[in-house]
Amino acid sequence: MTNEPKGVVCAGSVVYDILVRPVDDAPWGATTYVESIDPHVGGNGANTSIALARIGVPVRLVATVGDDDRGRLVRDELSRAGVDTAALAVVPETTASTVVIVNSEGQRKFLHRLGASELAFQDAVEFTPELVAAATHFHLASFFILPGIRANGAEMLRRARCAQLTTSLDTTWDPLGRWGQDLTPCLPYVDFLFLNEDEALRITGSDSPAQGARFALAHGVSTAVMKLGERGCAIYTHDREIRCPAYRVNVKDTTGAGDCFAAGLLAAVQRGASLEEAGRFANAVAALSVEAVGAVAGVPSYMHVQQWMHNRIPEQVEEAAD
Repeated sequence: MTNEPKGVVCAGSVVYDILVRPVDDAPWGATTYVESIDPHVGGNGANTSIALARIGVPVRLVATVGDDDRGRLVRDELSRAGVDTAALAVVPETTASTVVIVNSEGQRKFLHRLGASELAFQDAVEFTPELVAAATHFHLASFFILPGIRANGAEMLRRARCAQLTTSLDTTWDPLGRWGQDLTPCLPYVDFLFLNEDEALRITGSDSPAQGARFALAHGVSTAVMKLGERGCAIYTHDREIRCPAYRVNVKDTTGAGDCFAAGLLAAVQRGASLEEAGRFANAVAALSVEAVGAVAGVPSYMHVQQWMHNRIPEQVEEAAD
């Protein structure tokens, strides 16, 4: 993975996060002491874009934020991270916000207000020469969380393909429970689909990584990437299965780990890596992310990730026919 990375256009949610930790039991009508209550930039689009930028991949974010103090903080943070925000829309609404409650094991739950996200992607993105300049890939980071992307995602992916971009989609959680009903029309236009086991269960009725992958591949996806948490990942194509075990780390906060994983895999692919190399690199980026509090606070540079992997015991990649 020594090639200069090719650029990515990323579309998704941008959110002002408030992280509260640790919270294992907070009874109603009582006061619970916590260690930290801190603001962070969040949202799948923002997280993935910042992680890509920190790893050294040129990235342009298409998203919507409110014309308020939270929106200005988010835009400043994106710019400082090196994300191109020229395609970021500012609307007269409150920036989307989430309270993230993290327990002592790093697991979390979310309380989310859509705000400006309700106005995002009301029309499918136009892949103009300015938008796709120096980019070869389009990543749809927040399919289910944004109403506009749910409605227009398939057309956006089709247009990206017409603009000669490869494509990827990270499903995220579906608060409406429509799952495969809304997702399936997108799949013929997706090169890389990211799913975790909970999402696969809702879409296919089975939490089996292989079953989730078979569903995706049967509906037109080229490569299905199953996020397996502490077990790493499994990558499926039509003729093989690649298992990449996770790195063992001290987990502080799993917020954004899936976004960082997706960024790691795309960053590796954009540098010309094989699927095996990309899976290992993505696992390393995700591992570093969960060692810090905040969705992307632990993501370092490309060279730092490489050095971190070099100092770890090499992980064996298992490959077998499915």
